[in-house]
Amino acid sequence: MRIHAAALLYFDAVRRAGSIREAARRLNVASSAVNRQILKLEGEVGAPLFDRFPDGIRLTSAGEALARHVLVVLQDLDRARSDIEGLKGARIGHIAIAAVDGVCGALLPDVLRRLRERTPRVTVSADSMGSLAIPRAVLEGEVDIGIAFALPRHAELRQVAVGRFRLGAIMAPDHPLASRPKVTLSMCFDHPVIMPMGELSIGQLLAPALARLPRNVQPIIRSSSIELMRELAERSIGVSFQTRVGLERHIAEGRLVHVPLDAGGPIWSDLGVYVRAGRALPATLDLALHILSEEVRRREAAEQAKGS
Repeated sequence: MRIHAAALLYFDAVRRAGSIREAARRLNVASSAVNRQILKLEGEVGAPLFDRFPDGIRLTSAGEALARHVLVVLQDLDRARSDIEGLKGARIGHIAIAAVDGVCGALLPDVLRRLRERTPRVTVSADSMGSLAIPRAVLEGEVDIGIAFALPRHAELRQVAVGRFRLGAIMAPDHPLASRPKVTLSMCFDHPVIMPMGELSIGQLLAPALARLPRNVQPIIRSSSIELMRELAERSIGVSFQTRVGLERHIAEGRLVHVPLDAGGPIWSDLGVYVRAGRALPATLDLALHILSEEVRRREAAEQAKGS
């Protein structure tokens, strides 16, 4: 089956945009040109690639199968371009990263500074997502790198690096529990508590300990925003739960206290760096992963030093 490059690129653009009109706008071409390429591609494949609906289009089973192939082809093309530029002594390209809230604000700035020093012509986009949304973004090619807490094992994801960080209760320094060396969930729920919701992995990590509590407990606030939960804890509105990642400056400046949680032992959250399994990595992406891995290991070592 011979597929012209334009058809392949247009198909991927329509898949990402969810409509031919939006894909044409992003590609800066006429909608009719995009539609012709999609129809041509469907003729060559011998099956519809998209189901058409009033609110947009969605991949058929055949479209999903082709999308996996197209993703590999386009990512391999990016690697080839990067390698060719590397032979010329230049590193160029674009790296798309999806990371959980605290990582975006705390860990990524140091990583991107080092990457810019090494590869000033490489551009980067960084998007904040909940941990449970990140695997899909990596697998569908929306991002090159995913950085997430407590992801379950996935055959199509490769874990490039991982660091273990202890989950703790965070609160204002004048909170009654702030001076304790560790706290239980039951102790926390003797006070107002702010709990995670949505796609945050913290809720899954806390669920077993919550289920063992001998009483029914209710938080005063639930939120899917790590930043909001931190702000509420800092303003003495309630106790919340996070790792130290992303809180280092707030703790150092005396605005927050992080007290380790004890649920018959520590509750650990793994911060992993992920790419699509089997992908051949461009040199610039490989360098970014190396810098990220070093930073995760450095912060894990600092965490262990604080616990010793």
